[in-house]
Amino acid sequence: MLDNAGKTASMETREELLAALAGISAWEKEQNKLMIWDRITRLPFKLLDKVTPKVIHEKIGKLLDELGSYIQNGGNYLVAGRKVGQLMETASRSAGAPEQGPYPLAVMDAAAEKLSGSSRNVATVQGATTGFGGVFTLAADIPAIMGLSLKVIQEIGLCYGYDPTDKAERIFTVKVMQFASSDIVGKRTILKELNLQAGGNGDITAGTNEAVSKIQGWKEVITVYRDNWGWKKLLQTVPVAGMFFGAFTNRKALEDVAEAAQMLYRKRRIIARLAELDNE
Repeated sequence: MLDNAGKTASMETREELLAALAGISAWEKEQNKLMIWDRITRLPFKLLDKVTPKVIHEKIGKLLDELGSYIQNGGNYLVAGRKVGQLMETASRSAGAPEQGPYPLAVMDAAAEKLSGSSRNVATVQGATTGFGGVFTLAADIPAIMGLSLKVIQEIGLCYGYDPTDKAERIFTVKVMQFASSDIVGKRTILKELNLQAGGNGDITAGTNEAVSKIQGWKEVITVYRDNWGWKKLLQTVPVAGMFFGAFTNRKALEDVAEAAQMLYRKRRIIARLAELDNE
């Protein structure tokens, strides 16, 4: 965890922090309303599995190894904090706050929103490019969207003062990605694992220690993430026309991931600041 984020409890009043926390709780309740479209799009992936080329199944297997490597040592997906640091300084300067921190929540939110927007744009182009070739370029799309997801989650985490070089934070990153693609039961389970349910203290230690011992859980992340696309990705397998579906589905996927990341990291920061006020 970065020091410059943990010293800003005095920047917001207890009432402001509690109001922000209430807003996040309202968002969590909205996540429980799984839309009919989302229910439908989860159904046909078993069918899609049967017609999916072997190369895609092999690519998914490789992703499991890469995800395990990321959790253990950062792997190829670990981001550098310099770009985010510069973004934070610019956002803070625009808000009239100290350039070097500590930063108020409003500055963190602004930087996170900017990163979220840029990631959606990149994902849109990525989806259109890989969707153009149909099912054969889908093999390149799946690892690309996972890499973009991990990248934006880490960068948003840095905005709120959480360092992805910490192993527990890398596990948290994967859990955020899993949260974005899970159903109602899955979301509730993840919040409880991470002590972010209503009344939770935001201490992720126990949940992340348990997660790292379950290698099978990494497979679950990929499976849930993949199955969530269902018919959306099936439509992307149509050559040429798939570029339009690919652009839309990838943009939506990154939008969901970035939103989940911002809400969960923001909730951790608010809980931490409330605890600091209590200690004072």
